[in-house]
Formats: sequence, C-alpha cells, structure tokens
Amino acid sequence: MSLDRIWAGWRATYIEDVALQPPSDDACLFERLLDADDAEALILARAEHAFAVMNAYPYTSGHVMVAPTRHVAGLAELSREEAYALIAMTQDATVALERAYVPDGLNVGMNLGRSAGAGIPGHLHVHALPRWNGDTNCMTSVAEARVLPEPLRRSWEKLKAAWPEASG
Repeated sequence: MSLDRIWAGWRATYIEDVALQPPSDDACLFERLLDADDAEALILARAEHAFAVMNAYPYTSGHVMVAPTRHVAGLAELSREEAYALIAMTQDATVALERAYVPDGLNVGMNLGRSAGAGIPGHLHVHALPRWNGDTNCMTSVAEARVLPEPLRRSWEKLKAAWPEASG
C-alpha cells in the first residue's frame, strides 16, 4: 500500500525563512513581535514579563507560543518573577485553548537549545496546543505534512475571544 502526500507549502517557507538562516545580530523574532501591532502579529495577550502569540507555523490549529518579554535562552536566566509570569501566561493559554477548542488533551512544552528542536534557541518559549483523540498529527510521521482545518487568523480570533481577562 502506498501513502499519498498532502502538500504543506508553508513548511518550505519555514525552512527557507527560519530554520536554514544563520543566527542574526538583528532583534529576534519575539523582540520584533513585541514591537508589532497585536492584530497584525497575532499576539493574544501581553503582560509586563510575558506574552502569548500564535505560532505562524503551527503543528495544529490553535498552536500558541508563550514567551518572556526579555530575551533569554534558558530557564535559569529568568528571574523568579519572570518565570512566574511565563507559567501564569501559559496557564491562561491552556484555559483559552480549552474554551475555544474543547480538546481531549493539550501538549505544553519547551525545546531548549537548537539540538532539542528550538527554532529560535536564543529566546525561550513555551508551546501550547490542543490535541484530540484520533487527531491528524500522525501525518507528520507518515507523510511529512500537517493538516490544519482552519486559517491561522481564525485560530487567533477564537483564542483572543476565549482568553482569560486576568492576564491580557
């Protein structure tokens, strides 16, 4: 039995624009996002020490990233106040994901360092994304593709509407 392939053109853009680029002296992606308009950058919430933004190259619809506002690569570099703010914002992200998507579960985690899978190793961030029983994430391992049932802007709208008021 042969497997069909589903085209995921966004992945080539990611590889060309992000993964294959050498480190730059310019501001990192998260620092550029902090200077952008929320609706344009798809920022869901901001606080003094952390912010949440849609992942432009999501593993599934609703894939959120939470990052400290200060540019740091490792957890130990955060102050306790910054670490608390990062986790509190991640909690808000999980609340919004559960409200907006009603998933069967969530993946929440960090890739620290390039060899651990960090696409932006100089600025730590937390990934939070909804998961469902029988979801299509197996497509990545069997067909090198992702299946996203809704546009990124629609994901942002749903999560923005579901975001808890306390942090954002």
